[in-house]
Amino acid sequence: MLARVGVPDIDALFADIPEERRLGDLLPLPCAMSELAVERALAALAAKNVAAGSVPFFLGAGAYRHHVPATVDHLIQRSEFLTSYTPYQPEISQGTLQVLFEFQTQVALLTGMEVANASMYDGSTACGEAMLMAHRVTRRRKAVLSGGLHMHYAEVCATLARFSGDEIDLLPPDPRAEESLADRIDDQTSCVIVQSPDVFGNLRDLTPIAEAAHAKGALLIAVFTEVFSLGAVRAPGEMGADIVVGEGQSIGNPLTFGGPYVGLFATRTKYVRQMPGRLAGETVDADGKRGFVLTLSTREQHIRREKATSNICTNSGLCALAFTIHLTLLGEAGLRRLARVNHANAVDLAERLARVPGVEVLTRTFFNEFTIRTPRSAAELVETLAERGIIAGCPASRLAPGLDDLLIVASTEINTGEDRAAFVEALRACL
Repeated sequence: MLARVGVPDIDALFADIPEERRLGDLLPLPCAMSELAVERALAALAAKNVAAGSVPFFLGAGAYRHHVPATVDHLIQRSEFLTSYTPYQPEISQGTLQVLFEFQTQVALLTGMEVANASMYDGSTACGEAMLMAHRVTRRRKAVLSGGLHMHYAEVCATLARFSGDEIDLLPPDPRAEESLADRIDDQTSCVIVQSPDVFGNLRDLTPIAEAAHAKGALLIAVFTEVFSLGAVRAPGEMGADIVVGEGQSIGNPLTFGGPYVGLFATRTKYVRQMPGRLAGETVDADGKRGFVLTLSTREQHIRREKATSNICTNSGLCALAFTIHLTLLGEAGLRRLARVNHANAVDLAERLARVPGVEVLTRTFFNEFTIRTPRSAAELVETLAERGIIAGCPASRLAPGLDDLLIVASTEINTGEDRAAFVEALRACL
């Protein structure tokens, strides 16, 4: 088979994976165990974890613990959704198609944009697809990435750029949001990618960045990882963004060990033909009754290889359904009220932490997440606090080297005043 494919050995099949990312040998796993022994071994491993719901929890950095009503889990299991066939056949998939249509409407309203697709795999892949879309629209191949962009999102963009020969201008990590993006935009720039709230929690005014990008013929791609923030701050579309992407996990979807999640993608109507993924539209049937179909997305597009708008030809249907049900239950008033609770909890925690000797709160304007500087290694502190029954946050050093004394902390509606007090007192004791 190797000879037929035209490679000398098995290792050549993995040439596109950087060598430092490959395993040098087999994992140290036993060769064979009985089913019962495997269950016992895995149960023992699982018992070492501290479950998110069992202790005060302040971890965010791209995935957030929120309360998901029991109604959501009940409704996503209804047969109208579970038995609907692929939406390529609208006559037997109206339930799925209508959900996608409503989902798109919600995302467009949240982001302040004119059109949204039927979801992507997650926020990071949506960000990468937005960069490729900007290249197609502008016919340029350079992307400027803010130092406040989540490092995993930046890595996805860099991976795509490496294989397509595009240029990435990634600014260094920017905990205080003091970078000057306008200076990096030139006549070769296709897009500027900015996150708000950024990975360190900073809220950014996107208007001057959009104006600087547009003056050079580039697009502004606005990114978010905490979708609940859109219930409290100005929508990216109102600040001049051309494409808005982000992670929708916070609404309707639990943490679930990192996935599956749901990527949100919205843009201006004039760019709709360059938008990746699926788009559900409203129509009428032969009898004049309201119905739903896939629009601008057919099976034929998905086999066009490099000529296709995108090779993502599916969507996170179940996660999008959970998102739509949860947001429908909340309504606009509920979303705004919940956003205010998140912000108030975070402000309370930041004020408490600022009174701990040696701790400095770096983030001045934030939603429900911010960064603190600690007098010792943040990673060591997180481990020590975990032993005390507190999940304190994400050490910034896990995302980028050289940020050893920075801790990213999130406080959502699930945190009580007692939780925040326990965190502060445990941190005070550790320091």
